[in-house]
Amino acid sequence: MEAPHSPAADTAAAFATRLTIDSPDHMQELGRRLAVLLRPGDLVMLSGELGAGKTTLTRGLGEGLGVRGAVTSPTFVIARVHPPLGDGPPLVHVDAYRLGGGLDEMEDLDLDVSLPDSVIVVEWGDGKVEELSDDRLRVVIERGVGDTDDERRVVTVSGFGARWAAEKQRTELDGLRELGEA
Repeated sequence: MEAPHSPAADTAAAFATRLTIDSPDHMQELGRRLAVLLRPGDLVMLSGELGAGKTTLTRGLGEGLGVRGAVTSPTFVIARVHPPLGDGPPLVHVDAYRLGGGLDEMEDLDLDVSLPDSVIVVEWGDGKVEELSDDRLRVVIERGVGDTDDERRVVTVSGFGARWAAEKQRTELDGLRELGEA
């Protein structure tokens, strides 16, 4: 018997771009620029160790989307909804760090209900939320190894699914490279 299709099983990105970001200000700018590409129904998954810049990037996304409220880490509340100040979508910011299970454990958050009308950003979502959408962005933030004060990060933005395979989307994601080549 064939196993059911799971988007989590799809490992090939439709498109990926790799950038070097040299400061928190540039990480926030990357978020603002990514926000221009996002629309209601988009899922953005952020990966990176503690302190890598996931929340800083999300703060930029919030600014770019024009949402209300300070974007801070939702580590202890798990999820925060930032309503739009204008006509844009709300930003749902989730920190799945403390959630051990997959999508089943996250059902109480009703992300599947929020997704069509919102942009959902999930920190630490790998292996937990892929099933929400075949179309998603995965942003991996890597920083220097060891005890370092280096602000530089290598960021890989990968688009999965038909939405991000479209030439227009690939071109727009490729336009992010001006922030820094890896």
